Amino acid sequence: MSTPPDSQAPPPDPAQGASETPERSAALDTLRTKIDTLDARLVELLNERAGLVVEVGKVKRTGDIPIYAPHREAQVLRRVLGHSKGPLGDRAIEAIYKELMSGSFAIERPLRIGFLGPPGSYSHVVATRQFGSSVEYDDLHQIAGVFTEVRRGHVDYGLVPIENSTGGGIVETHDAFLEHAGHVTIYGEAQLEVHHSLLANCTPEQVRRIHSKPEVFGQCRGWLATQYPHAELVPSASSSRAVQTAIEENQLAGSIGAEPGSAAIGSELAGTLYGLELLFAKIEDNPNNITRFFIISRQHAKRSGDDKTSVMFNTADKPGALVEVLSVLERAGINLSHIEKRPSGRENWQYTFFIDACGHREDEGMRGAVDEASKHCKDLVVLGSYPRSTRIL
Repeated sequence: MSTPPDSQAPPPDPAQGASETPERSAALDTLRTKIDTLDARLVELLNERAGLVVEVGKVKRTGDIPIYAPHREAQVLRRVLGHSKGPLGDRAIEAIYKELMSGSFAIERPLRIGFLGPPGSYSHVVATRQFGSSVEYDDLHQIAGVFTEVRRGHVDYGLVPIENSTGGGIVETHDAFLEHAGHVTIYGEAQLEVHHSLLANCTPEQVRRIHSKPEVFGQCRGWLATQYPHAELVPSASSSRAVQTAIEENQLAGSIGAEPGSAAIGSELAGTLYGLELLFAKIEDNPNNITRFFIISRQHAKRSGDDKTSVMFNTADKPGALVEVLSVLERAGINLSHIEKRPSGRENWQYTFFIDACGHREDEGMRGAVDEASKHCKDLVVLGSYPRSTRIL
């Protein structure tokens, strides 16, 4: 027997969802009320914290103390992560606190951060993750420009790439240290997990030309050979510029009635900034593609308890000079985490060495080792001591 029309059950309310019963709805309302109560308490506590930041800013201004102190940042992050019992992961908590610190900078005094552009570059990505959204960012176009503007005081801090896990050391940054050593110092370091994305305003099968930096093509070689073996790979000065070029070409194609077919490989941030859609994310061949960045400043970072020191030196012109320098560090029990060399630019076949060592320049062992090592060098410059980066942004 069929049910009379007027006795049929009313259709489910789309707003409730197919499986939301009155009991579930009541339970959700209770949980949401608790969340709303916690939100009110959080806002109250955040503003209470901000009031203390205002007082800190007053003290700093009277004593000419830097607004951004990486040793203090490291201590705060270690402390808050130690308090966490989950379920939020460490990366989520760190991101929240970095944004909170960014807001604090704006309260004390707005900071100006220089980076290697254009906007949407990986230097821009790491800058925003390191300093948050409440500071001012300045695209300085070249690594040398970041050093120059920090040295002149036109920006407070600069972000420069120093090393990539797949491509090695960044030549332009090492060369900039040759020119600016003693005038700028390494104030901190940050590590960015670099993920490349294929960006385009067309369908995947329409892509015929792909723009990006040659280094990026190299890091995505296997994926490109599999997905786009016949696409034209067009080198660009930067991945951000590649995004802009792809947009321009597609607009030109549209103006003459042709199908768009240009894509770019770059950061998701670049796609968001310039208006290029994400087709494929994480297309790099090596999923552990990490780039290390230095934060440069005119100030010296204090000890955090877990630090590194970077040194640049030219060895004396005698046999075994490099071995003697390294032996001094070994006898002092100092661990080297990185070593690089560049042509000195003064004489053919003369090299400048760059080393990263565990410890702070104010540590007694490090101070003594640097003094002793300098006896075997034509010149030796401590580029900076700074908190060791322990997490990936």
